[in-house]
Amino acid sequence: VQLQASGGGLVQAGASLRLSCAASGRTVSRDTVAWFRQTPGKERNFVAALFRTGYRPDYAESVKGRFTISRDNAKNTMYLQMTNLRPEDTAVYYCAASPSVIRSTVASETAYHYWGQGTLVTVSS
Repeated sequence: VQLQASGGGLVQAGASLRLSCAASGRTVSRDTVAWFRQTPGKERNFVAALFRTGYRPDYAESVKGRFTISRDNAKNTMYLQMTNLRPEDTAVYYCAASPSVIRSTVASETAYHYWGQGTLVTVSS
């Protein structure tokens, strides 16, 4: 199973970016998928999650209204659309997936079995 994250880059504050995470060796339509982010010296933090079925997506408070998580089952790919980016959004972004995530644990990185390698997003002021 491999998750390949891409789409990061250097942008100015207020700009938009779309991150992609292509899966191989696994059909992520059956999984709960999520994005986390990490800055140097700090722990990895939850950004957004999209459940297998039923529930609305979950978002960290800091990104609500600006970020949107989605997936394209035909392409076996998940996305994170980021708008109105801020310097504090600068981080390495990781995608993750798991077939069995209890909703109460969706923001915990230990809930996810599969991880992408990370893509760097840098937002300048």
